Amino acid sequence: MKRKTTLLALLMSAAAASLCFAGDDGFMGTWKLNQSKSNIPAGAYHNNTVVYAQSGDEVTITGDGVDGAGKAVHQVWTGKFDGKDYSAKGAPNHDMRAYTKVDANTLTYTVMKDGKNLGNGKVVIAADGKSRTVTETMLGADGKPVNTTSVFDKQ
Repeated sequence: MKRKTTLLALLMSAAAASLCFAGDDGFMGTWKLNQSKSNIPAGAYHNNTVVYAQSGDEVTITGDGVDGAGKAVHQVWTGKFDGKDYSAKGAPNHDMRAYTKVDANTLTYTVMKDGKNLGNGKVVIAADGKSRTVTETMLGADGKPVNTTSVFDKQ
């Protein structure tokens, strides 16, 4: 009986430890756009809310925002932070996205449409974990680069 109790306690401890490590990623959670701290050109697509959720070794990023005309957009990307392209569903300006985790607080990404690279960005979590800044350069409708800086607060 003592052996079973010890084994059960060890299994429960291992499960709790794995949950702690999985939840340790500062990107996970819900992020809301802080428009007063952001620099988004008029008519540029942007997210108002972004949710990062981890399931095993994959991450799902869900964004709700507006396109250049102000129409609501709901997009979902599921993949790994391994630099490989994964499908982006619902995004108005791209169909693939590739994220690379640089360090515990930094991601870089590229976006593509029909095999053509349309832009890139960088996501940086603040040292206190309460905000993240996304700097992005994308090709606009006219083919010229559009630079945006979006600041999000953790909810």
